[in-house]
Amino acid sequence: MVKHSIGNCEIVPSDLVGDDNLKIIEQWGPFSSQEEAIARRIGLIRAGKCQPV
Repeated sequence: MVKHSIGNCEIVPSDLVGDDNLKIIEQWGPFSSQEEAIARRIGLIRAGKCQPV
């Protein structure tokens, strides 16, 4: 999961996250399942670290 410069968090496969992507502010994961990543994203939105889409 990555946080973009505009504040939105997106769940992306780890092989698509590159070190040279300047739009990524923060990164979390990897997670064992997509359900776990979704639950973590909801938690980050509730905590105010991510903006809902």
